[in-house]
Amino acid sequence: MKTRKPSGDRKAEILAATLDLAFEVGPDHVTTGQIAGRLGLTQPAIYKHYPRKEDIWIAIADSVVKRIAQNTALAANSEKPSADLLRDMVLAHLHLVRDHPALPEIMVTRDPTGRLAQTRQRVLEAMTEFHNALVLCCDRLRLAGQLRSNLTPDDCATLLVGLIQSLVLRLILTRDTGHLVQDGTRLLDLQLSLFEPEGSQP
Repeated sequence: MKTRKPSGDRKAEILAATLDLAFEVGPDHVTTGQIAGRLGLTQPAIYKHYPRKEDIWIAIADSVVKRIAQNTALAANSEKPSADLLRDMVLAHLHLVRDHPALPEIMVTRDPTGRLAQTRQRVLEAMTEFHNALVLCCDRLRLAGQLRSNLTPDDCATLLVGLIQSLVLRLILTRDTGHLVQDGTRLLDLQLSLFEPEGSQP
C-alpha cells in the first residue's frame, strides 16, 4: 500500500516536475497530464493540490522570486567588499538557473494562452530589483575608488547581466547545465578584474 505524502511534499514534487518538463518541452507545452505521468499520479491528484494549471505557475513564481530576492538581498551586506558582493550575487543567480534551467525560457517564451503572464511579470520585476542591487554595489565600488574612471555603475551592472545572459543563451542552445557555474565563475572573475581602475591590475 502506497504511503500518502504530506501535501507540502507533493506540491514541491509537482512544481519540480513542471519545471523539469518546461525545460524539456517548453513552458507553453507542459500539460497537467504530462505532470501527472511524470509523477505516477492521476490528473485529479494534481488538481487536488492546484485546481488550475495557472496555480502551478503562480506557485513556481513564488519559489523563483523568493530565490531572486535572496540573491538581491546580498547587496545589503555592508561588511563585505563590494566586489565580493557582486561576485556572490551573480554566482547565486547562476546557481538558480542551474537548478531551474527552464527559468530563462519562462521569461522569453511566447505565451498564446496567457497562462505564464503573471509568472513572467513577477520574475521580470524581481530581476529589475536584482539589476538595481548590482548598480548599488557598483556605485559603492566607484565611491571607494575601485572602479575604472570610464565606467558608470549602470554600465557595470549591464555588463554583469550581459554575462549572465550570454551563458543563459548557450544553455538554451546546448541544453547543457553542466558548465554554467564553472564557466560563469571564470568569466565573472575576468569581468570583475576589468572593472578595476587603470594601473591597479598586475
